[in-house]
Amino acid sequence: MPQFTVQRKKIQIQHYLEDLNGVALDMVLIPEGSFLMGSPENEEGRDEYEGPQHPVILPRFFMGRYPITQAQWRAVADTKQFPKIKDDLNPDPSEFKGNDRPVDSVNWHEAVEFCARLSRYSGRTYRLPSEAEWEYACRAGTTTPFHFGETLSDEVANYRASDTYGRGSEGEYREETIPVGSFPANDFGLHDMHGNVREWCLDLWHNSYEGAPTDGSAWLKNPDLKLYIQRGGSWDSYPRNCRSARRSLNNPADRYLNHGFRVMCELPRTL
Repeated sequence: MPQFTVQRKKIQIQHYLEDLNGVALDMVLIPEGSFLMGSPENEEGRDEYEGPQHPVILPRFFMGRYPITQAQWRAVADTKQFPKIKDDLNPDPSEFKGNDRPVDSVNWHEAVEFCARLSRYSGRTYRLPSEAEWEYACRAGTTTPFHFGETLSDEVANYRASDTYGRGSEGEYREETIPVGSFPANDFGLHDMHGNVREWCLDLWHNSYEGAPTDGSAWLKNPDLKLYIQRGGSWDSYPRNCRSARRSLNNPADRYLNHGFRVMCELPRTL
């Protein structure tokens, strides 16, 4: 993977490496804090279900520096080292092959199974991030549509760059995933939060944030709709759909070429 200096605002980013039987999983410490979740009404490309904006307070947690890669997925799909808990995992589901590319074509149930196996193996609690945790980590203290600023370019993200957002210019539409970490990180040290693959979250879909948790926890109750949240956009997403506040939804059993995920860890760790 390309190497970048992961230091912002003179604060060294803290992280640990989880050993997946010879394959490293890099987990970054996300500091505790608060933010305004959702998009303002005047943000270009905004949808009504991105509001109302509301304050959320979160404890610190760890999040994967990158989306889960195919090498990491293959390691955990090995039932000799990571015994099955509920669901089988195809060790090679991805359309776009490459050890350092994000795993694609995985559904929500499979992502949850990955986290469950990893939790049992490590003795720590790994899971999909809540929607609030994901947006907080993506923004990394910013309030602009993207953590890079007001627009997006093919020099900082992998998306449908033949289309533009705001004052941005057209770029290369790569039409496939690329290795994780190919672009600089945000101020929390996370890469690929805009584009490459959509990332599954733990939450059920709701049509607005009315009644949403304000403590960063996942919103797990919706008696009317059993669809799950995805965040971040993907290699084939228009730039408006890669914004920090953008929300999308999908059936938990569906697999597409743009579906991936990253993990978070609840447990504190001595650094």
